[in-house]
Amino acid sequence: MNIIKKINNWGTTSPNKIAYDYLGTTNTYADLKNYSDKLATYLNQLNLDTKNPIMVFGGQDFNMIATFLGIVKAGYAYIPVDTHSPVERLNVINDIAKPAACIAVEELPEGFNGLESLPIVDQAKLEDIFSNGDVVINEEKYVSGDDNFYIIFTSGTTGVPKGVQISHDNLLSFLGWMEKDFGIKEDVNCISQPPYSFDLSVMDLYPTLTRGGKLSVLPKETTDNFKELFATLPKLHANEWVSTPSFMDLCLLNPAFNEENLPELTHFLFCGEELTHQTAQNLHTRFPNGHIFNTYGPTETTVAVTQVEITEQVLNDYPRLPIGITKDDTKIVLLDDNLKEVAAGEAGEIVILGPSVSKGYINNPEKTQAVFIDFQGQKAYRTGDLGQFDENGQLLYKGRIDFQVKLHGFRIELEDVDHHLDRVSLVSQATTVPKYDKNHKVQQLIAYVVAKENDFEDEFKLTQAIKKELSETMMSYMMPQRFIYVDSLPLTNNGKIDRKSLMKEVNK
Repeated sequence: MNIIKKINNWGTTSPNKIAYDYLGTTNTYADLKNYSDKLATYLNQLNLDTKNPIMVFGGQDFNMIATFLGIVKAGYAYIPVDTHSPVERLNVINDIAKPAACIAVEELPEGFNGLESLPIVDQAKLEDIFSNGDVVINEEKYVSGDDNFYIIFTSGTTGVPKGVQISHDNLLSFLGWMEKDFGIKEDVNCISQPPYSFDLSVMDLYPTLTRGGKLSVLPKETTDNFKELFATLPKLHANEWVSTPSFMDLCLLNPAFNEENLPELTHFLFCGEELTHQTAQNLHTRFPNGHIFNTYGPTETTVAVTQVEITEQVLNDYPRLPIGITKDDTKIVLLDDNLKEVAAGEAGEIVILGPSVSKGYINNPEKTQAVFIDFQGQKAYRTGDLGQFDENGQLLYKGRIDFQVKLHGFRIELEDVDHHLDRVSLVSQATTVPKYDKNHKVQQLIAYVVAKENDFEDEFKLTQAIKKELSETMMSYMMPQRFIYVDSLPLTNNGKIDRKSLMKEVNK
């Protein structure tokens, strides 16, 4: 089965079905097929190298998904880059991925280093293609098999993001599981809230479009406005909810967020960070007839690979919720430091084998070799997560082996934050540690900073200045929430910064 053909089929058989609803502005499956066909035709005429992906810069609107589909129809993978990304991140992605072109669904920022060197389809050109372009489609060019479908850049330990390559067949494996294991009907109306540069968005995007459903968009501008968010939700008439647990925590602050006011909302899918018992219990109380699913999986294994429905029984049995049972075509093994399987009931590193495992990071063989290994003759991904199977076969998450954390659904390498802090003109030395709440969830990032000599009258003004400089190079979700100023940082016996001792200090 080809994913592109399956989406296309809805444009042919049910052309007037609504595919996309952006706060009341709708587009049909016929629009999706028409726009993407025209863009694919245009891209094929450029004779670019299909070995290289195409960067797409934009937010959450219909032209973005039409662009994604047009790119894969022309035989290229796409790289989604969100409009809220600093220009430096765009430049690093451009340098690493070496894209064949860039499509600016929204205006590119000044300082983007691809403006002179890349073929760029700007907003006006894209609109012209969608309105007036020709359609000459060659289905043999469609992305298929082991061809890359999309590449999502995640945080990196040296301040350099890594581009995770997800193939057509990786995505196909994920979609088959989504159709089978969650009890979601074919013509689902699914809320689309995560940005497209975050792989959680794939959980709502392609399972909905391949099954003729509707994507009801909650853009950042709406979710950032509490009043507007709760005025919008009842108008969507959505059946399926996909988000991080953190976004659900925000929604649960409103007592009106319940089954009585949102009777059509029946399925809740969570990924991206740990779902706490408290969040699940509150949601279950508000939506007693709802189906709540906890899922787990890193970007490198295509969104998620385990799931468990959080029933009343699960809530009673598990004070810390399990992350579920592995999907049918995938295997999880728990390994020790020597990459040997641990004994039954013991904890070990979660290593994932199966058809949804990525081929690795684009143009980064060193990082690829470090975490993508051969295990029992199969390609496997070392997650860096600690896990344990219980007597029911449920996988339990036991935390990170290294210093990678999840905050509000975003994966953050603490070393990445350190890297950006070290480049601030006011900082002599710095390190970052997570503070956890009672549910083992990262509550905030705390930066320990040795500041350079400065003329600021107090630490508050110094912090403001550091944050201002950081915001020019770093994604906002990586910004530490608290700054602690010290004369020196503790060191280990090896002369390295002793992050673990600081973690113990903030989590006493």
